[in-house]
Formats: sequence, C-alpha cells, structure tokens
Amino acid sequence: MTKRIVVTGIGITSPLGGTTDETWTNLLAGKSGASPLEQPWVEELGLPVTFAAQAATKSVDVLARQEVKRLDPSSQFALTAAREAWADAGTPEVDPERLLVDWATGIGGVWTLLDAWDTLREKGPRRVLPMTVPMLMPNGPAAAIGMDLGARGGERTVVSACASSTESLANAYDHLQQGLADVVIAGGSEAAIHPLPLASFAAMQALSKRNDEPAAASRPYDVDRDGFVLGEGAAALVVETMEHALARGAKIYAELLGGAVTSDAYHITAPDPEGTAAARAMRAAVENAGYSLDEVGHINAHATSTPVGDIAEYNALRAVFGDRLGEIAVTATKASTGHLLGGAGAIEAAFTAKALAEKVIPPTINLDNQDPAIELDVVTEPRPLGDEPVLAISNSFGFGGHNAVVALRTYVA
Repeated sequence: MTKRIVVTGIGITSPLGGTTDETWTNLLAGKSGASPLEQPWVEELGLPVTFAAQAATKSVDVLARQEVKRLDPSSQFALTAAREAWADAGTPEVDPERLLVDWATGIGGVWTLLDAWDTLREKGPRRVLPMTVPMLMPNGPAAAIGMDLGARGGERTVVSACASSTESLANAYDHLQQGLADVVIAGGSEAAIHPLPLASFAAMQALSKRNDEPAAASRPYDVDRDGFVLGEGAAALVVETMEHALARGAKIYAELLGGAVTSDAYHITAPDPEGTAAARAMRAAVENAGYSLDEVGHINAHATSTPVGDIAEYNALRAVFGDRLGEIAVTATKASTGHLLGGAGAIEAAFTAKALAEKVIPPTINLDNQDPAIELDVVTEPRPLGDEPVLAISNSFGFGGHNAVVALRTYVA
C-alpha cells in the first residue's frame, strides 16, 4: 500500500538569511542576496566576475569553534540547516536505526581541497592537516548530519550537479515508501564561492558579468539575462510518513508525492534544447504520484538566468503542459538566492512547501522585460494561492544532463 509522505521540518541558511523565517521573509520582500565580493583575491587574481550570493550568516556565528575548524564550509552549512530543520520538526523521537540521511552536493569540499593544495605547495606535506580528506569528501555533509543526529539507518550522498538535492528528496520519498526508515532528513549544501569555480564558470560564459549591479544580475526569463549568480548555503527538509507524523502530533507543511529522475545523454554542460528528458521527468513525477498534469497549479522552475538554459526548460514545460502552461503560476527564486548548485533543489523544494503551507507564491525579481519566446505566467509579486489544495512541482537540471523533479501538494488531512 502506498504511504502518504509529509514534510514536517525545514531548515535554511542562504544568501537571504541564516534561518528559514529570515530567508522566506526576504524572499517575499523581493530582496536579492547577491553583492560584491570583498575578498582580496578578487582583485589580486583579476577575476572577471566580482560578485556572488554569499551566505548571510557566517558559520562561526552559529556553530561551535571546533565544528568550524573540523568541517568544510559545505558541511558547516549542512549542519546548520539540518539542526534547524530537526528543531522545526519538533526533534522527533525515532529509533536511530529508522532515521536516515539522504544529502546532496554538487562539488563538495572545494575550499578544503584547494586550500590543502596551496599548503602542500607552499609549506610542504608536514603542514597538510590530517582531517583534509574527511573534510573534502562529498559525503562529509551527510556524515556530519548523521553523527549529529545519531542516524544509523544510512547516510547517503547524491552528487548529480545542480539536480543533486532534488534527487535526494526523491530518494527520501522512496526510502520511506520502501520501509527503510520512519524519518528521513534530506537536502543539499554547497560552498563553492572560491576563485577557481568562479573563474571556471566565468570561462564557460555561465556567470552573469553584471559586476556593477549584482542585485539585478540574476534575471530569469528576461531578454537581457546573461548567466547565473553563484550562491552558497544549504536547505534541509525532514520528511516522514504521515502516520508517524500524526502519531507524534507534528505540524505538516505539505505532502511530498515523490519525484522522478532522467538524463539527457546529450552534452556535458548544455541542456538538450528540446528538453525531451526533462519533460519526461516532469510527467513521471506527477503521474507516478497518481495525479493528472491538468491538476498542476504551481511550478518552482530551475530557471538559472542563462540564455540557453531558460529556453530549454521552457521547451520542456511546453511539451508537458501544452496550451495550459499559461494558466500555471511559475516562479524562479534563483533570481533572489543565486544558484546554490547542489543545494538549489532543496531550497527550492523548501520554498514550494512553504508556498503551499502559507498559500502564497514567492516572486521572481529582476524580470523587467520578459523574453517573448518564453510565454509563461511568471509571478513577479507575492501571489495568493487560494484556499483550494494545489499540486506543485519543483524542477532541477544539472551538468551532465541530470534532470530531477519532485511533486508536492497542499496537505489535506
């Protein structure tokens, strides 16, 4: 028998705020998390892009000194978000062997890896820290969360570029359906605002170069979009069976209906311009949940603000929803948060759950002149969702042709 799966806890640390409430408030207010980078290496290295969407709260302000010292920033963000989500869920009492972590990252401990390489070259092997490997490995964030919460049901890690944490949420649904756990904490984190990723993304013409106006740089669907804004942070969602949640009196944000994962097999960085596999993921996420595509009323789009990516996603949406696409409210929250890479899907799924719970869709900022080739109903001011239950999807697409989509619905007892 299919179990009903619900979201009972949310934790976020992002460019818009160090908590879920702060992030959500600033998102609804139409604020941007992008700002100039003030680190000396920006000028020293002559980086062509001099801004990013940095986390609003520093880890040193919320974690113990030893935790900061022994964890890569990607794990620091993960631990911060997971602790908030766990507290938000009411610190569930659960058998440790029935608690599972499914976490994601696109790159992992890039700061640790590259700092250690600099240390090796400049000071020799004796100065390389013994914790370097545990800190740089991509499963470090999952391990940090698992040890902190005592999760013995498994600590799994997904690494599928910008689709990573949406895939983790789809996995969490499957884990619960298969009876592998009673509670899963899922999400993703990224901390890649480092000179090398910035230089590399800029070299491939993926980043916006609006150095003079960072807050206006991420502009999904706009005719003047010129690339994404690199962001950092983490989002965590506590998901569990409805039966388990109700038995302990938990509050419920939304119902998680599952997800779908496909691949383009087209190009290592460019999306399939027709969006064929992306469309298949959207269809499967909704249909596998037992709903009709005609019931979808809201989409949190991947929408990175790249010229090629936005139109490819639109083509996929058009293929799935046809003429009804114009009736669906679409938002693109990367305009405010920047692109959290492996953490993007989790924060956007969290925003979708919050939208369903609070009955309001967050806006897409910086859309001054919508691309006439992209005929979408883009939400540019907070929009009420109404009192009727709403079916929503959250899309994520990543380098390597990874596509992941999750479906959520207003919780109805």
